[in-house]
Amino acid sequence: METREKIIVIGGGFAGLQLAKTLNNKNKKVLVLDRVNHHMFQPLFYQVACGRIEPSNISFPFRKIFQRSRNTQFRLTEVKEIDTVNNKVITDEADFSYDKLIIATGCKTNFFGNKDLESKAFGMKNTQEAISIRNHVLMTFEKLILEKSRSDDGNWNIVIVGSGPTGVELAGAFAEMKKEILPRDYPYMNFNHLEIILVSSTEKPLAVMSPEAQNKSEEYLKDLGVTFLSQEYVTDYDGDKVYMKSGKTIPSNNVIWAAGVTGNVIDGFPQEKLIRNRYITDRYNKIKGYDNIFAIGDIAYMETPKYPQGHPQVANVAITQARNLGKNLLKKNTSDWKEYEYEDKGSLATIGKHRAVVDLPFIKFQGFLAWFFWMFLHLMLILSVRNKLAVFFNWMWSYFNKDSSLRLIISPNKKNETLQ
Repeated sequence: METREKIIVIGGGFAGLQLAKTLNNKNKKVLVLDRVNHHMFQPLFYQVACGRIEPSNISFPFRKIFQRSRNTQFRLTEVKEIDTVNNKVITDEADFSYDKLIIATGCKTNFFGNKDLESKAFGMKNTQEAISIRNHVLMTFEKLILEKSRSDDGNWNIVIVGSGPTGVELAGAFAEMKKEILPRDYPYMNFNHLEIILVSSTEKPLAVMSPEAQNKSEEYLKDLGVTFLSQEYVTDYDGDKVYMKSGKTIPSNNVIWAAGVTGNVIDGFPQEKLIRNRYITDRYNKIKGYDNIFAIGDIAYMETPKYPQGHPQVANVAITQARNLGKNLLKKNTSDWKEYEYEDKGSLATIGKHRAVVDLPFIKFQGFLAWFFWMFLHLMLILSVRNKLAVFFNWMWSYFNKDSSLRLIISPNKKNETLQ
């Protein structure tokens, strides 16, 4: 009897989950390792941070996803190191052997070595961080009411650093929250003094999109009352003030960092296997120098004629790389493997109600239609029917009522209980 090949997938993001699903119920033994027990739909984290949807609406337990699988298992554990000599993955709890290893660990927020920013500003790359932003912003207003502090000293400003899709979408959502929701929750507070400030190192927001999308998004931000600071660089943050290279300072207790990401690299690989904290791979996503170790998604650096500086770190690259590698792994002969080629399907972003920008290879459009297109696409990408309906219901409720009932402040239990 032929022994099934053992494949370990580290990480259950877009890339890791897609690969596991491609290999699901095939003649392989698949083990998915992750430090959280669920897949997260990251494009909607900003709506969790703004209290528009619940985290459970965009989170999907791995054990539920593979509940009926005949060949895929999941283990909740933190990977510490890869023993490439003995083909072992070393974790907190146990060691796991593999025939082939796929690294899909994705990215984390890049604070560029600034420890003050890292300790005092909020990133938004996982569910916990999105909930923390929601808690902290809402607690700001609760404390101001209790302390009867002046509301015009700037300490409640919401500063978002980085004007990519995440930063722009956050700014738009908080601006709508300021206008429609907060005055009803806190009727005795003057929200004219609350500023939503978007700090950008580029001249226009959404620098990776078309000039039409950049100009329109800047117009939308202005319409919503967002202060857009272009070509500014944040150098430090002490918890009360944001310091910039130009010498300007912004008072704020709420700083969200969306200005860059860096790879979640695992120990066990020499530095020459990395470029900008991404594993160097060939066109089959095989890490150079290894025959049985692969990297896919944000953590992979693959040079192609179309993308000589590596692919963009977006969900569509992760999904298509995983699908291509999964199909290759199912082929009997490596000579039949297909090289990866990325076809850019376009990009999009929303900046509040009826405001969105869409760049497709064959057309660019903005406004009301773009907003509906953005909603439809994101709904279709959410995994389960139940979650699609839950998100759709919340969106429709917010659309017609200009409100949300999800502004819960959920603080962690002070007891530090751990499993023995």
